[in-house]
Amino acid sequence: MTDGAVAGSGGRGNEPRIQPPVQRSGGGEPETSEGLKAFGEVVKAFRRRAGLTQEALAPKVLYSPETVASIEQGRRFPPHAFVERAEEVLDAFGAIRGAARHLSRKPGLAKWFQQWAQLEEDAISLYTYECRLVPGLLQTEAYARTLFANQLPPLDDDRIEVQWAARADRQRLLRERPNTAFSFILEEHLFLRRTGGPDVTRELIDHVLEIAELRNVEVQVMPLVRGAHAGLAGPVQLLETPDHRWFAYNETQRGGLFVSDPKELSVLQMRYARMRSQALPLEDSVSLLQRMRGAQ
Repeated sequence: MTDGAVAGSGGRGNEPRIQPPVQRSGGGEPETSEGLKAFGEVVKAFRRRAGLTQEALAPKVLYSPETVASIEQGRRFPPHAFVERAEEVLDAFGAIRGAARHLSRKPGLAKWFQQWAQLEEDAISLYTYECRLVPGLLQTEAYARTLFANQLPPLDDDRIEVQWAARADRQRLLRERPNTAFSFILEEHLFLRRTGGPDVTRELIDHVLEIAELRNVEVQVMPLVRGAHAGLAGPVQLLETPDHRWFAYNETQRGGLFVSDPKELSVLQMRYARMRSQALPLEDSVSLLQRMRGAQ
């Protein structure tokens, strides 16, 4: 469902640069984490010790007050940059950094997706090509819940709520990181399928059109009829870190492939660049989405 990834390293040291697909265990891993709540309490204690409110701490760690609140409440996995800045600003004697080392889960996200989700938090470029379903960052609640409701094995109501909360939290990246360049290439048939019905699809298209108006977001549609297509091997995600390292992630039905090998990344970057030239230009993509919206 576009929210899965594999745990692994950035390809340093003796660890493999291309991790094999990782199987889910127990039909999916999303769950709340007591560790996140405990970490949030540590941050809160040192913040109060420093005599700071959440609003006062936010600019010092370069995150919004809402993000600080989410982390203190255990609803959001703390980005590495937040941990380091909070440790320094609050003079926490290594306690915040130490508490972060014990975190291994992100509420609502499969454990095989957590590394990619953490890299997303600080990425300066994030490129996504999708041919199966609309990416999680662009989904509406109704569309996402349709996907959850049809997942096999079936999810219970509590699991669905946790997964939607995690997906909604990830979506804030589009607005909270205006300096991150987001590029999406979406197949036209994703909207023609009418997942969830005409009303859900109409709302989804409206939402994608709204997101496409953001200065840091580009949405292109790959037309249904296309003589040449560089993405026939399947979906791909690429991201660039603040230190200009690139990683890629390819999802399968039961796991994902995390890529850090420069040779493999070069191939994927080449394919993505070609798809950008093959997909409709930005204005034409918007026009097509508007026409499809009217046809629902």
